[in-house]
Amino acid sequence: MRASDFYELVSGRRRGLAAAAARVGLALLEGPYRLGVWWRNRRYDRQPAAVRRVGVPVISVGNLTLGGTGKTPMVRWVARRLRANGVRVAIVSRGYGASAQGPNDEALELEQSLPDVPHLQNVDRVTAAEAAINELATQAVVLDDGFQHRRLARDLDIVLIDATAPYGFGHLFPRGTLREPLGSLKRADVVCLTRANLVDAAARLRIRERLQRLAPHTIWCEAEARPTRLLEAIEDAGPYDDAVRDVAEARSLAGCRVVAFSAIGNPAAFYETLQSLDAQVLERVEFPDHHRFTADDIARLAALAERLQPEALVCTHKDLVKVGVATLGPTPLRAVAIDVVLTVGEADLTRRLEAIAQQALADDPWQEQLAYAVSEDKPSETGTAEG
Repeated sequence: MRASDFYELVSGRRRGLAAAAARVGLALLEGPYRLGVWWRNRRYDRQPAAVRRVGVPVISVGNLTLGGTGKTPMVRWVARRLRANGVRVAIVSRGYGASAQGPNDEALELEQSLPDVPHLQNVDRVTAAEAAINELATQAVVLDDGFQHRRLARDLDIVLIDATAPYGFGHLFPRGTLREPLGSLKRADVVCLTRANLVDAAARLRIRERLQRLAPHTIWCEAEARPTRLLEAIEDAGPYDDAVRDVAEARSLAGCRVVAFSAIGNPAAFYETLQSLDAQVLERVEFPDHHRFTADDIARLAALAERLQPEALVCTHKDLVKVGVATLGPTPLRAVAIDVVLTVGEADLTRRLEAIAQQALADDPWQEQLAYAVSEDKPSETGTAEG
């Protein structure tokens, strides 16, 4: 089932007897899933020793729902703030969609936009974090999609809530899109409402009031995902060269006839972005989340472009890094770059990150080792160092 079909079904927008029967079946499966989530959270709540600390600050960016909520732009935003404070940062993630051939699309996108921030992917994220510290001298770890990964202790838990579907359609997976109950927000330190510009002020206030009743101690933020630039792939890029480059401002899509395709968790958000840019979308093609494009996929898209004669094929940055070409046939391929802009709560979140940065720099275990190594090489007061 395509992601958009699943959302249509669980949201109730798909009507009819077959859709109603499918929702009943999914509701029967929701119970076992809920029990599993409850049991897992109970274990960590009652066994603090099961949670591992790794010796440097850990900042988690996660969510409560399936699909895209804007995690990658927020991970990039957090990492850049830490780097601006002089902290050596590494990103750690599970690596959904990664393979023996290389990292997944999210890692490739972050690698291009954060060339000085290593990204480690491992199902065992504690092991990945320890490797980042011991092998890369990392002073702080950003845990991508980490809210449900409770084995790695964190110093700041940022949870993103999509303003267009904040409550997962009222149900846990598979009947809805909640990964765990809304009450789990009590573990959060920061709740950030993403895509806040896609709902009106009254709706934002209602969401804020409800969620802050569940987690009154949290910092509240609101963010917009703003399309800023169009990117194209650099086909002859070497292993240490930039793989994409800016070619135009995103608003240049206004009035353009395009074919859009995506392989992301929430394709509707991408199409809403194109609509906000006033692009004329002739056709939409969806692939599963983290899909690795094959030669047949590329041929299919090229044939579609030949038939419809768009001015461009358009995808997300995550898709572009996997396709890796500047054109499909004679048709240009462009990706829309998204930046996150905090419109509410930026000062409070920045202060928390600056405090964590100061802690990371003060507690850096590598500084002590370096000081010891230097002292060993210094001449003594009564003679000179040997060797």
